[in-house]
Amino acid sequence: MQSPYDFATGNTNPENFPTEALVEAATAAIPEVARDLNIYPGKLGHPGLRALMAERERDREGVAVDPDHLVLTNGSMQAVTLVGEALCPHPGDPVVMEGFNYPGTINAYRSLGIDMVGVPLDGHGMRVDALSDTMKRLHDEGRPPKFVYVLATYQNPTGSTMPRTRRLELLEVVNEYDAVLVEDNCYGDVHYEGEKPPAFYALDDSPNQVYLCSLSKIFAPGVRLGYLYARPPMLERLLARRHDAGPNTLAAAIMTRYLEGRLWEHCEAANAALRLKRDAVLEALETHLGNACSWSHPVGGLFVWVRVPEDVDVARLAVACAERDVYFAPGANFELDNRKVSYLRLAFGFPRVDDIHEGIRRLGEGLGAVREPG
Repeated sequence: MQSPYDFATGNTNPENFPTEALVEAATAAIPEVARDLNIYPGKLGHPGLRALMAERERDREGVAVDPDHLVLTNGSMQAVTLVGEALCPHPGDPVVMEGFNYPGTINAYRSLGIDMVGVPLDGHGMRVDALSDTMKRLHDEGRPPKFVYVLATYQNPTGSTMPRTRRLELLEVVNEYDAVLVEDNCYGDVHYEGEKPPAFYALDDSPNQVYLCSLSKIFAPGVRLGYLYARPPMLERLLARRHDAGPNTLAAAIMTRYLEGRLWEHCEAANAALRLKRDAVLEALETHLGNACSWSHPVGGLFVWVRVPEDVDVARLAVACAERDVYFAPGANFELDNRKVSYLRLAFGFPRVDDIHEGIRRLGEGLGAVREPG
């Protein structure tokens, strides 16, 4: 049974899951797609959900998105992997990415033999000065990167958000080296305050862009639906590597039925509940770890990135917390080379608000225990 104080995994909120509305959507959708379920979906996937996700992008970004340039995938991780397979045909091909990154991406690219080259982050995401230095070094070595992968909005794990001005600076560097830019925006609509920053494809119409997004974070990871958006000829390069006969037609049809006419209403309701949980984490950290640690204050996403004192062994802290039924993701999990770092990530989507307060209190107990002399 899952601990009520499990902050390790980026799950969504089960407390306001729209079960009844989803049952109604499924009841309506199944007769509509009964015949289509006997046919392989094809490389693009369910046309209704592609059209709806194109509307989602248009509404957020204010630019037209062609549904026929949008490809449904089995979660955004399939899209992440597909990009790596299509653009990095040889072991050792370099890819430039944030120095702290999602473990699923790290493991997928490691399994493909990709040389992951990390760029440092600050409170506003990937540092463009460091990106420029990295691009120059790789080109000087005769190893131009196959693409630059960036999660600029509510970055996982740090929670940082890149402002528009830095995005434009990053595009200048990428375009200077004629590089492919892959933006992963899976958390982009898990938004709490301020304006949503623009996606890179809305700032630049280069065909060397690939955009990844998901339904896992605005709805639920169990539906396993994501998508990528790319203009030709990049689109054909990516589709040439797809061999799975297409994504889940039934899930796509049900999600289309559920989200039609209520996508942004659904997001607003989900985000209001998640914001309460984020605020509970920040309040509890101030109460129980305020004298010892510092942490991010994310304006979206599902994570708070916590810096612990240098004298704390995070592996020992994890053991001490597990003894108290509390779990977190050690910072080393997000480091490209799995090196020990003085960070941990707290995911707040799944625990209840009361459990968040108690769990952070227990985390503070665990921290105190590992810092005791002897």
